[in-house]
Amino acid sequence: MPYKLSATLTAHTSDVRALSSPTNELILSASRDATAIYWQRSQSGSQFQAETVLRAGSRYINSVAYISPTPEAPKGYAVTGGQDTVINIFSLDSPKDDPDFSLLGHTENVCALDVTPGGAIISGSWDKTAKVWRNFALVHDLKGHQQSVWAVLAVDEEQYLTGSADKTIKLWQQHKTLHTYQGHQDAVRGLALIPDVGFASCSNDSEIRVWTFGGDLVYTLSGHTSFVYSLSVLPNGDIVSAGEDRTVRVWKDGECSQTIVHPAISVWAVTTMPNGDIVSGCSDHVVRVFSDSKERWASEGDLKAYDEKVAGQALSSQQVGDVKKSDLPGLEALVAPGKKSGEVKMIKNGALVEAHQWDSATLSWQKIGDVVDAVGQGRKQLYQGKEYDYVFDVDIQDGVPPLKLPYNVTDNPFSAAQKFLETNDLPLTYIDEVVKFIEKNTTGVNIGTSGEDYVDPYTGASRYRSSAASVPATSPASTYMDPYTGASRYSGTPQASAPATDQNTYMDPFTGASRYSGAPQSTAPAPVPTILPASKFITFKQANVTAMQGKLHQFNEALQHEISTSSLAMYPEETKAVDESFSYLFDVTSSPPRTPSDVLTAVHVEAIIQILERWPSSQRFPVIDLSRLLTGFCPEAFNNSDLKGRFFEALFKASEWDISWNPPLSKPRETNILLLFRTLANVFQEKTLFEGTWVEKVFEALGQVPYASLNKTQRVALATILFNVSCVALRTPLERTLGDQHLALILRVLESERDDSEAVYRALVGLGNTIHAANAKNTFVGAAQAGEITQCIRALPTTFREERIQGVSREISALL
Repeated sequence: MPYKLSATLTAHTSDVRALSSPTNELILSASRDATAIYWQRSQSGSQFQAETVLRAGSRYINSVAYISPTPEAPKGYAVTGGQDTVINIFSLDSPKDDPDFSLLGHTENVCALDVTPGGAIISGSWDKTAKVWRNFALVHDLKGHQQSVWAVLAVDEEQYLTGSADKTIKLWQQHKTLHTYQGHQDAVRGLALIPDVGFASCSNDSEIRVWTFGGDLVYTLSGHTSFVYSLSVLPNGDIVSAGEDRTVRVWKDGECSQTIVHPAISVWAVTTMPNGDIVSGCSDHVVRVFSDSKERWASEGDLKAYDEKVAGQALSSQQVGDVKKSDLPGLEALVAPGKKSGEVKMIKNGALVEAHQWDSATLSWQKIGDVVDAVGQGRKQLYQGKEYDYVFDVDIQDGVPPLKLPYNVTDNPFSAAQKFLETNDLPLTYIDEVVKFIEKNTTGVNIGTSGEDYVDPYTGASRYRSSAASVPATSPASTYMDPYTGASRYSGTPQASAPATDQNTYMDPFTGASRYSGAPQSTAPAPVPTILPASKFITFKQANVTAMQGKLHQFNEALQHEISTSSLAMYPEETKAVDESFSYLFDVTSSPPRTPSDVLTAVHVEAIIQILERWPSSQRFPVIDLSRLLTGFCPEAFNNSDLKGRFFEALFKASEWDISWNPPLSKPRETNILLLFRTLANVFQEKTLFEGTWVEKVFEALGQVPYASLNKTQRVALATILFNVSCVALRTPLERTLGDQHLALILRVLESERDDSEAVYRALVGLGNTIHAANAKNTFVGAAQAGEITQCIRALPTTFREERIQGVSREISALL
């Protein structure tokens, strides 16, 4: 039976860049809207529901993978990676805002992920490396590619494949290169294991190649007309591919057996289910499931609507080749059958030119669009191994080759212009001219994007929740309940460390001339991968701005309508400032971000301070959450150090910092403290300056809280503050008093924490950064402090046996 549409999954608001479908009931999708979604098959059969939205930051998520269930996580873990360079791991049993584990080490976009059956994670990045993580600790750095690593694949627990923009594929045994495969003419984008043969690779050269592990090219699959982004393999061994030509193609015995056209520019990702269904993710924000099982096909109405949507697409003439329209045949040309699946034929239908594609599965021509002149944004382009929406040629001087200006639509034009000028040693006086050039040349038509407005499937249009999770956890040890849902209870249980399985030799599973025998494993010890210094900040920028604004105004109206509280409600000028703040956040969190129509200043911060000082404790949380986003997205509004000092003084007061900490704390107070910590974490970022006394006062306040009074989520947020401060200190040394305060807070976390390994890990990496920064500035840690640090890190392995904690502890010992 041919593959037909089975299910349409809509909730993402931007391109779906990565997929994983390890079971017939579960799909993980990752998107440029900064979310990953866990989809669960409904009880009724073929449809899927968005079970949980995972938000770990504000930047693109470009890769996703799945870790099989463990005793600590019976539903398994979702692994995400993206532009913020951090790999985040979420338990699917009790998903929440904060990941259960965060892996630090990459320095640029994490664009590829895979997981071994034993739970080891392989990641690929624009930083030209791949990394192997076991038990959430870095065990191997795979260095050797000359450009970005776009694809990774686990062969087994000790062998890995990587594909790169340098056009090569490498096979690794632990950290050593066993073989380099050459043949592709452009960046390698995807990899897949082929049972009893070897593996397949796809590339921007439009080709799919099937290899033996010994390096023999078995065959090449040609048919895609543009970049091929993703590969998967069906249970029967057939290959499935997806690419920039809007298609998913099924390959059987070296031939294309079916072409599935999509109503989008790019099919970024494809994966397969154990039952043989195919899942695709596209630039139109949609995840689709296709099945060759008739009982799982969509209704006749849905199938017809899908075909009409495909047929209604406007195709650039560049996509189907240049042709003289007057020479085209009419509708009668569709009587003759096509020669192969995917063959495109253009015909005249009155005044229109239509493109039809031969479908071998149904033995019919399928209309795939109307041919027009080139419109919209063209194919993605690579520059120095990285992907951009645009790469402009900029002529600076006659007779001199043009300079390359790379740009993504989500970039800030001023930042892109400044980077371009600095890279090419050009005067910054040109910045306005370059910005105008970018803005003029990046306006265009987007084909295949959804016009549907996104409605949060968990909160509704105006209901506000800080976590997208909708499933309550059952852990009796939980102490945190999400203030907006009352259900997203937190239970952070680290995965137990498992001994690594050793494989001393590798033997290819097939016979004949291409049989591959791995080189004997060297007895020399593998180099120990290092984490320190870890300079990438961890932020809390996840946002549902519509819901936040709705909740804040709901609280304000409730205050207005009660005589006893009407004087506490917002004044007109405060309402104006708050709404302008939300307008700013709508712009910067949209996908792609827009240039804000409002400029936020001290006036907006003053309004927040005034509201915090008046509103009741139980109604402050949306105001503090607004503060969290503004510190993250608009730090320039807080440039005045005196204003910043008063702002944080108001936040601490709003969190009832000075009253008794005897447990149990009230739920509103717990929430306000958590959001305060997240606001503090966001304020420490790359351009933070330690001016004035506000940092000292913040450190003093943090030192007052009894650590045992904090729940697990708050402890992770507190450790994140200290880690981010250490990242700032790598660039700007802390004054001695501040440095001592910061170090004391870190040691307090490490000495007090007994349960949550993620809080310990973040604080421990922060400690390593601090010592590294001190050594780099020749202001080494004093003997007394070194002794306390040594004693502290020696005690950690007895409580936390995870390799990642032991590894960073060893690095710190070497720095002392």
